[in-house]
Amino acid sequence: MAERPPTELGRARLRRLATSDLESEDVATIRAILAAAFGNGEEERFTADDWDHALGGIHFVLDVDGEIVAHASVVERQIDVGGRRLRTGYVEAVATAPDHQGLGLGSLVIADVIAYIRHEFELGALSTGRQGFYARLGWLIWIGPSSVRTSGGARRTPDEDGDIMVLPAPSSPSLDLSAPISCEWRRGDVW
Repeated sequence: MAERPPTELGRARLRRLATSDLESEDVATIRAILAAAFGNGEEERFTADDWDHALGGIHFVLDVDGEIVAHASVVERQIDVGGRRLRTGYVEAVATAPDHQGLGLGSLVIADVIAYIRHEFELGALSTGRQGFYARLGWLIWIGPSSVRTSGGARRTPDEDGDIMVLPAPSSPSLDLSAPISCEWRRGDVW
């Protein structure tokens, strides 16, 4: 991806990298940003499972003057909507370094995430407590019941109801936001 024009902060560059293309120094910096942005509280902190969920897809890395300041990841998941399985770009590990927050850098990263999802997937999805940030960028709150698919069948995830957001793509079927939605099981937070 080409460098972006200079900002009031300096020169910004937004890169798309496969997990395998991340340098070890990049990983250390990104994980430090995630830890600082999410904090140390038991409910909010960014865990090893959370990092594992961000791997295996495409990382959106924003550098300003050669320093990584923001990150997001999109991984492929199979999300069922109203009984129909959709190839979904699931957004993980979104954070901006605390000393760079409030400058629009997170919005810049998510705008590129949106373009990628709309081009590559049938649907975008994420789970967040910051619905306002994503809603202003075109994401929709899923109001239907959520669940996780396990080897023993579907199990409701009522704590996630209202936190799941979706992004329609050009290839999305017509979406009923009140229909049931489910994801495949994974270790840690399933959504």
